[in-house]
Amino acid sequence: MGIITVGVDVGGTKIQSAAMRAKKVVGSARMGTPLTGAEDVSAAIGDAVTKAHSDAGARPSDLSALWIGAPGAIDSAAETVSSSPNLPGFQGLEAVPLGAMVSQALGGVVVKLDNDVRVAILGEWKRGVGRGYRHLLGVWVGTGVGGGLVLDGALYEGQGAAGEIGHTIVKPGGRVCSDGRRGHLEAYAGRGQMEAHARHLVKEGHKTELFDIMERKGRTRLSSGVWAAALEKKDKMAVELVDDAVRALAVGLASVQNLLALEAIVIGGGLADRLGPPFVERIREEMQPLLFVPDHPPTLLSSEFGDLAGAVGAAVLAGG
Repeated sequence: MGIITVGVDVGGTKIQSAAMRAKKVVGSARMGTPLTGAEDVSAAIGDAVTKAHSDAGARPSDLSALWIGAPGAIDSAAETVSSSPNLPGFQGLEAVPLGAMVSQALGGVVVKLDNDVRVAILGEWKRGVGRGYRHLLGVWVGTGVGGGLVLDGALYEGQGAAGEIGHTIVKPGGRVCSDGRRGHLEAYAGRGQMEAHARHLVKEGHKTELFDIMERKGRTRLSSGVWAAALEKKDKMAVELVDDAVRALAVGLASVQNLLALEAIVIGGGLADRLGPPFVERIREEMQPLLFVPDHPPTLLSSEFGDLAGAVGAAVLAGG
C-alpha cells in the first residue's frame, strides 16, 4: 500500500491529524483539545493519529514517521514544548516532553515536534497556495496569533522562535495578551483574548449575544463559529471586536512588510478560515495605506488547506 506519514496540528481548541501517501492526503481525523493537562492532550494526539491512520486504510506497520506542530517555543532536539499559554493545561509549564509522551502513547513511534504555524506555512508553501513564492509570511489567526516565515526559498527559524508575529507590539500599553504583556497583536486578534475582553465588557454592563450563541451551540468557549454567527446577527460587540482585530492585523502585517518586502502573505487559522475571504480583503484594505512602498504590496492569500494546513505541513516534514 505504500509508506504512510502522519502529521498532527495541536491547537487551543482542536487537534487535527492528516495521513499522507505519495504527497496526497489519504486520511484525517479531528477532535477537541482536552482541557485537563499534558497527559490527556498527548493521549488525544495518539487517538487522532490512530484514527487518521485507520481512515487511510493503513496497517500499523505502514506508519513510518510522525511530526507534530504545537503552539509555543519548541526545542526540536529535546522534543519539548514551552511558553504555550494557549494550550490547555500547559500554562506556566516549561519543557513539557510532549514528543516522548506521544511516542509512549503510540507504542514507541518516533515523534518530532515543531512550532504549529511554522509547520502550517510549510504545508501551504510546499503543497498549497504558497507554492512558487520565495519570500512568504504565514499568519494563523485562531485561539492565538502565530506566524511562520519563508525567506529566500527556505523556512526561517532564527534562534528558534522566528515568526511570532502575535507578540509584536501594535498598541503600546494596550490590552493584556495571553503572555501577560500589553499591546500585542494577539491581544486584539487572538480568539482567546477577544473572548477575555468580551467577558470583561459584559461585566462592565455592555450587551452582546455572543455568550447566548455559545450556549445554544453547546460550546464552552467563543469558537470561530460563534463569532461568525454573531457577526451575521450584526451583534455590536462582536462587530467592534472583529473590527479591532482587522485593524491590529493590518498594523502588524504592514510593519512586517515594510521590514521584509515579502511577495505574499498567507492568512489562515480557525477564525480567519471561518470568516473567509472578506476578512482577508478587509485586512488588505486596512493595510494598504500603512505600506512604505504602496505600489508593491504583498499578495494576500487565504489558506488553501484550511484546518488541514498544520497537519499537512507536519506530514510533509515527516516525509510526505
